[in-house]
Parts: sequence; C-alpha cells; structure tokens
Amino acid sequence: MSNLLTNHKTIHDSAWLIAPVRRCAFALFRWRGWRLAGALPDVKKYVIIGAPHTSNWDFPLALGLAFCFQVKMFWMGKHTLFIGPMGYVMRWLGGIAVNRAANQNLVAQAIATMRASDELILAIPPEGTRSKVRYWKTGFYFIALESQTPIVLAFLDFKNKVAGFGPTFMPTGDLEKDMETIRAFYAPIEGKYASLTGLAEVKAKHE
Repeated sequence: MSNLLTNHKTIHDSAWLIAPVRRCAFALFRWRGWRLAGALPDVKKYVIIGAPHTSNWDFPLALGLAFCFQVKMFWMGKHTLFIGPMGYVMRWLGGIAVNRAANQNLVAQAIATMRASDELILAIPPEGTRSKVRYWKTGFYFIALESQTPIVLAFLDFKNKVAGFGPTFMPTGDLEKDMETIRAFYAPIEGKYASLTGLAEVKAKHE
C-alpha cells in the first residue's frame, strides 16, 4: 500500500479541475434531491468509514461527497476495477487496487502508511460488500487505533436523502464499547435498499 501511495496522483493534484468537478458534485446532489450535513475534523490524518453500503450508487455519491467537502480521500477497491484504461481513472480518483485473494496483510500496511504520513485520509466501507452482512470487518478500527488517528463516521441516508459526516472520535482500544457508539449512530440511517441495511456485529480481530 505504501508503494502505491508513492507518487500517487489523484484529481486533487490537478488544481484546475477541482472547481468544476466540485460544482458537478453539488449539482449531482441537488439533482437527486439530497442535502449535505456535518463537518470534518480540522486534522490532516484520519480514517473515514461509510455505511450503510447497499448499492452501486454509494460509490459515486461518496466521491461526490468528498469533492463537496474538499477531501483528498484515498480508498481501496477490488483489483479488477483497475484493469485497462479504467485503472488510470480509478487511481486518479484516489483508488488503491487490492487483490483480496492474495495475503497482503493490508491492515499492517495501512497502519505503517498512516504512521509514516503527515497527511492521509483513508476511506473504508466496513461492510466490505453491498450484500447484507452479519459481521463488519474491523480493519478500519485497528488502522485508526494503531496509528493513533481519529475515525470519522460518514453516511448516505437514502430515506431522508441526507449525506455527510457525523461524529469524529479516537478509538479507545475497547472495540465492543466503541462499536456500540458506532452502531448507535448508524441505527436510524438507511441505505438505498433498506432490506440490505443491518446493524452488524463485529469479530474482535484484524480484518
């Protein structure tokens, strides 16, 4: 992961493009009847988690949210999304290709990268899939805990058409207690497909 971030160019490195893309992002939300809410912490490093994740719409809306709030956000995606010309586009949008079939110890790599970086914002969907899951992956939690960076709770509430950022908190090391705080925040929020939205349990291990 650290090698992928070395000289990793995103749209945010093309200053002349930021303003028009940001205007398009605002237009997208207005067109869909959404409003934006919340604020981001005044720090240069943090982990963003986003939930619920139930549809393909989550991805463009999440990117649009980042542009509206002027966040240079990196995210991890399946390596198959980075094949051919689309690979350039995905990396330009902040994507980091991940082959989940390979044993890459991504959590350890992410921790090391966060520790070594003066400025890095990493977005991780803890569900890891659009399908309904019982267990959330906890890698995001240990990345933040071990690198001593805060966690920001982002959301896309399709029921009320509100997108934005909720509370920011430092993980305490008590996974179950902190996850109760996270679950309480996401409890009233619905994804595009409500039947796939669930309050997931967690396994106390690095995933």
